[in-house]
Amino acid sequence: MAREPRGRTPRLDQPREVRRSLINRPSVDPEVFGRVSERFARFLGTARFLVYLTVFVLVWLAWNSFTPVELQFDPKALNYTLLTLILSLQASYAAPLILLAQNRQTDRDRVVGEQDRARDERGLADTEYLTREVASLRIAMREVATRDFVRSELRALLEELDERAAAHGKNEADAPAGGSTSG
Repeated sequence: MAREPRGRTPRLDQPREVRRSLINRPSVDPEVFGRVSERFARFLGTARFLVYLTVFVLVWLAWNSFTPVELQFDPKALNYTLLTLILSLQASYAAPLILLAQNRQTDRDRVVGEQDRARDERGLADTEYLTREVASLRIAMREVATRDFVRSELRALLEELDERAAAHGKNEADAPAGGSTSG
C-alpha cells in the first residue's frame, strides 16, 4: 500500500494495513498460563515454600559468610548483592502471578455468585407459584362440600324426614277409623 502524502488524513472507512513484526511473538494460551499462575500462587502461600526459601537463604548466607573468600560467589563485603537481586527477581515475578490468580478467582466467584442468584430467583419464583396454588386451593375448598359438611346435611335431612314421618304417623293415628265423613 502506498504511503499517503503528508497533511492528508487516513481514510477511516478502510482498514489499515497489518504491520508485520520482524520477530514472531510467542503465543501463550491464557487459560494454561492462568492455571500455572494459580498453582504458583498457591505454592507461594504454603509453609513448604517458606521453609524452602528460608533454607535457601540460610545456606546462601552461610556459604558466603563462612567459606574461604575464593569459594564465595556473593561475598558479605558486597552485602550479598546477588542474593538481593535473586529475591527481587522472584518477588517481581511472584506479585503479578499472584494478582493474576486472584483475578481469576474473583471471576470464578462472580460467576458462582451469578449462578447462586439465578438459582435463588428460580427458587423464589417456585415458592411464590406454590403459595398462589395453595391459596387458590384453600379458596376452592371453601366452595367444595367436605365430608363433614355432607354428613351434617344428611343428618339434618334424616332428622327432618324422621320428624315428618313421626308427624305423618301421628296424623294417621288421630284420624277416624271409618273413613271420611260426609256432610
